Amino acid sequence: MNSPNEICSLPSVDSIVRSTQFQSIVEQWGFHATTDAIRAIQAQIREAQTSSVVRSIEDYQTSVLEWLHKHCDRGYARVFNLTGTVIHTNLGRVVLDSDLLHRAIKRCQNPLALEYDLKTGRRDQRENIVKSRLCRLTNAESAVVVNNNAAALVLLLNTLALNKEVLVSRGELIEIGGSFRLPELMLRAGCHLVEVGTTNRTRLNDYKQAITTNTGLLLKVHKSNYAIKGFTEETTEQELVSLAHSTGIPFAVDLGSGALVNTERFGLRYEQQPQISLKWGCDVVTFSGDKLLGGPQAGILLGSKRICQALNTNPLKRALRVDKITLAILDETLRAYEDPHTLATHVKLFRELSVSERILRHRGSLVQQLLANLLPDFSITIEQTESQVGSGAQPEQNLPSVAIALAHSREKTIQKLEESFRQLEPAIIGRRYKTKLYLDMRGADPIDVLLNTLKHLSC
Repeated sequence: MNSPNEICSLPSVDSIVRSTQFQSIVEQWGFHATTDAIRAIQAQIREAQTSSVVRSIEDYQTSVLEWLHKHCDRGYARVFNLTGTVIHTNLGRVVLDSDLLHRAIKRCQNPLALEYDLKTGRRDQRENIVKSRLCRLTNAESAVVVNNNAAALVLLLNTLALNKEVLVSRGELIEIGGSFRLPELMLRAGCHLVEVGTTNRTRLNDYKQAITTNTGLLLKVHKSNYAIKGFTEETTEQELVSLAHSTGIPFAVDLGSGALVNTERFGLRYEQQPQISLKWGCDVVTFSGDKLLGGPQAGILLGSKRICQALNTNPLKRALRVDKITLAILDETLRAYEDPHTLATHVKLFRELSVSERILRHRGSLVQQLLANLLPDFSITIEQTESQVGSGAQPEQNLPSVAIALAHSREKTIQKLEESFRQLEPAIIGRRYKTKLYLDMRGADPIDVLLNTLKHLSC
């Protein structure tokens, strides 16, 4: 039990939280959370519930950090994504290049011409800069940008098919992350879903028979996070373009991932490009900014000037618009696409996808050697494995990779190790499969930071 003198001489909360030693803790956890932790520690001392006397600032640091880790969320903390899923929705999707991000953020640190035309001195549309880049890259007539692809789809449906019917193949009624389903989005957008064909087979004639005087849109949705195999048949975009043009009904394609380059360059299967869909005659195409484009979260719509003008004048557009930081990052990302030879230099996603096996094995060797010393009771091996693109992009595509496989005779010990990895700073997130914990080396960059982080492992 602590003596009365010790309890009376406790330093003030303010003197502790504002001390030099606590500066990094406040930066990471926030002022209020840190002061709450200090008060809690001092309350334990007063109630004689602590097992040892907290005497110095250093003692407070240790106790406060223990309390914060137990009672508070670490916030948007940096992590190492060693799951083997390159574009991981739960871990922020694509990683942005530091130089690209620096250039974008630097613009936003001062007033910038966001909705202002420097030539005319008049108000302008905030998306005009990125619209020009998108049109040059894809040969689209016009473009619209909102905050994600689901928003792009809602805006499209509400603009072109409010209180009208939208024809969609039963095999394309997708559910995206968070249990959001296409039929529900369509309902919220004020449309009436008309399912055509069957789950595995949808023919052009199914669309023809479903068209009525109240049909407002033909919609084709990319099966980005699943595949249908076997006895199947699918109506092509070209067929639907012909049907749309002959009936005067708009035809839209939701591509989901939205690759602006041939993904075969980076060891992936070919992914439908929006510029190809537009070339075939699609009226409007939608896709994400933070998947195979390799940029920030955004929903991008490409299409005719007439349709894009209608999208921009819809009141929903204001609610779904993107901020200046997103636009600045998207602008830098699109700028990188203008020179295909240096694309991988500026868009980190393509560097991650094209890491050589030699580099992966080198990373694995360094990590294995370190962990073998830190975890003598574990079996630690280097295994050939497979990464996946992730976030619904190319569900049937896997990439050869290398992983560290950690095994132990007791499953609870593996679970405890996994928890210990998550407590590191930066946290290390691996993948559990059966009785092993895998650390995929595709995400082990920078390797020197990872190795230094692992040295602080305790379990």
